[in-house]
Amino acid sequence: MASKLFVGNLPHSVTDASLSEFVVNAGFQVASALVIRDKLTGTPRGFGFVELGEGEDLQRAIAGLNGQACEGQALTVNEAKPQRTGFGRSHGGGGRDSYGRSGRGGRF
Repeated sequence: MASKLFVGNLPHSVTDASLSEFVVNAGFQVASALVIRDKLTGTPRGFGFVELGEGEDLQRAIAGLNGQACEGQALTVNEAKPQRTGFGRSHGGGGRDSYGRSGRGGRF
């Protein structure tokens, strides 16, 4: 199973290809690299993800890449966490607010 890295503090000039090349030049096989961009403007958000090739040691890659300079900026590299869904906790429906009113627009 491939391992995925979170790479933070990326310069805004870094592309998917240059991020992949940076990791390969550090001595690791790369399955994919993605620089995250703002959905509306398309500008890089300063972080990305790298999926390591089969057999690569995640902890060795983190140790080898964390703190390395990329275009003058020290990178922050950690294990990628699973993507969160939604924008917050779901409160469900049908409950009552702090005044005892139902959430359905009716009277008590």
